[in-house]
Amino acid sequence: MGTYYEFFAGGGMARSGLGPEWDCLFANDISEKKASAYKENWGGDHLHVGNVFDVKARQLPGHADLAWGSFPCQDLSLAGNGKGLDGERSGAFWGFWKLIRSLNREGRKPRVIVLENVYGTLTSHDGKDFEQIAKAVACEGYVFGAVVMDAVHFTPQSRPRLFIIGVDAGLAIPEHIHAWLPTPTWHPDAVIRAYNQLPLAAKTAWRWWNPPAPNQRTGILDDIIEADPAGVAWHTPQETKKLISMMTDLNRRKVMEAQRHGTVKVGTIYRRTREGGQRAEVRFDGVAGCLRTPAGGSSRQTIMVVDGPNVRTRLISPREMARLMGLPDTYRLPARYNDAYHLLGDGVVVPVVTHLNDHILSPILRNNQQLQDAANF
Repeated sequence: MGTYYEFFAGGGMARSGLGPEWDCLFANDISEKKASAYKENWGGDHLHVGNVFDVKARQLPGHADLAWGSFPCQDLSLAGNGKGLDGERSGAFWGFWKLIRSLNREGRKPRVIVLENVYGTLTSHDGKDFEQIAKAVACEGYVFGAVVMDAVHFTPQSRPRLFIIGVDAGLAIPEHIHAWLPTPTWHPDAVIRAYNQLPLAAKTAWRWWNPPAPNQRTGILDDIIEADPAGVAWHTPQETKKLISMMTDLNRRKVMEAQRHGTVKVGTIYRRTREGGQRAEVRFDGVAGCLRTPAGGSSRQTIMVVDGPNVRTRLISPREMARLMGLPDTYRLPARYNDAYHLLGDGVVVPVVTHLNDHILSPILRNNQQLQDAANF
């Protein structure tokens, strides 16, 4: 379909979602470990490992149709340190944007850009961080808009993420791709509030992107669980009892209800700090909680399998995590558990990228290619 640059590439999950019709001209990530996974799956011919602030526009070949940037979320996350775009990690956005500005000055800015990050980007610093991003995008001659897409529509994982999509203002955008008003599927109240806070110039450049609603999710958590997982071991009965003892009455009742169900039930457990102590919270709704990068062990997700009186627990396996991210089983994962958890917890869900590509990115580029071909005929 086109060519692209992939920044903050991680293990190449955006690349997986875009598919083989797209040609990657350049990829970048600062992490050697993530770069190893990228090379293992995609090769390293176009991969530059290093700080995005050190990348120069001259290193980016050609005139890409798309620049994808899943910049770090730690300073924008609701669970983060609150530094926002001034933080050392999330501030990497400015290194990425420096390159977009340089490409624009050279007359080869990407025709489309996609920025992906956590939901908290909308409210960080009372919306000021989102405003900075919006103004930066508009100033470089893009019309843009934001959508919140939850992976739960595609895989059994609750993972809402913000996608800011910018399109060169000189391109023709098919009418069906955007609407005149926000739509509940993609524009929750936080997006509308963020839009309302924007200055007039940014509002003028705003578009309410309106891809079709996704088809009903196929599969539940039970479908991705491995019977004989690699890389993790089942807990001892004592460890499982300790987890249950950390539950509130409400959560213990969930386990008892699953035992009475009469069939095998699979749930996930998060350990969280509540009122100064650790609590274990379980869910049996067929959906996993959001995968996160490891932080002191508390964010590692635990699987609970209930079969009548038998209750077993263990950490979620690397392959199960990869399936929650929409990666095929042919995707090669790091050998070390923590390396796999970091790689996958930081990633973008593959079918979400595919949905954006199929209904926004490719239709815009295809439409403009057809218009150009007709003009040259």
